[in-house]
Amino acid sequence: MIRRFLYFVYERLLQQEIRKGVAPTHLGIILDGNRRYAREMGFEDISEGHREGARKLDEVLQWCVDLNIRIITIWVLSPDNVNRDKDEVEALFGVIRDKMNELSQNEIIRSYKFRIKVFGKLDRLPEDVKEAITRSEESTKDHDQYILNMAIGYGGREEIVDAVKMALAGKQAKSVDELAQGLTAEDITKHLYTSGIPDPDLIIRTSGEVRMSGFLLWQSAYSEFYFCDALWPAFRRIDFLRAIRSFQHRTRRFGR
Repeated sequence: MIRRFLYFVYERLLQQEIRKGVAPTHLGIILDGNRRYAREMGFEDISEGHREGARKLDEVLQWCVDLNIRIITIWVLSPDNVNRDKDEVEALFGVIRDKMNELSQNEIIRSYKFRIKVFGKLDRLPEDVKEAITRSEESTKDHDQYILNMAIGYGGREEIVDAVKMALAGKQAKSVDELAQGLTAEDITKHLYTSGIPDPDLIIRTSGEVRMSGFLLWQSAYSEFYFCDALWPAFRRIDFLRAIRSFQHRTRRFGR
């Protein structure tokens, strides 16, 4: 009881401190730790960890709204994840499908006008998952207050390769050398999956892993990073606020 009260007081103090500073415009989150959470909680079905992680998203979106963080990009599934045990992958696809369907009617998404955009190698996903993704995107296409990007079947290297291919396809040249010489960073940037929105100011990874694993490789060149020990389903508001406070205490130099 006393510990809960102390956490409550500490959270309130953190919130007051953070409101004096500037919150990130674009927040990226690597949702890591669902499987470990399931094992720690003694779940027989690992997919229950993923379902707990899916439910956590609603809380985090509300926290972002509270701080007016306008763009959130979450990494849901990587190409490597698809190579896990077949039964686990099928169960994970089921969790993603159910969450995408739920987001179409989600109270937070509707109330705060989140527009959902999904990117990655979507052609590799099961048909029912792709259909659920289409429904969620269509149902929010007219929303214009917040953006929720969901990276599903996403790999940073694959994104850059796709962007380079599209950039080259739009150019005319007499030789390969001329084609290569004419390619610029701006050409690649405008063909990324996140084209048209600012690069992430802050990227949070949960679960204690201290690596990016290919998340937004191009876009994160000048991002700030925060690595949190909490597993994603157990990610608390106090963990979130600590990450924002850490961001506010840094001096961003953008390579200068």
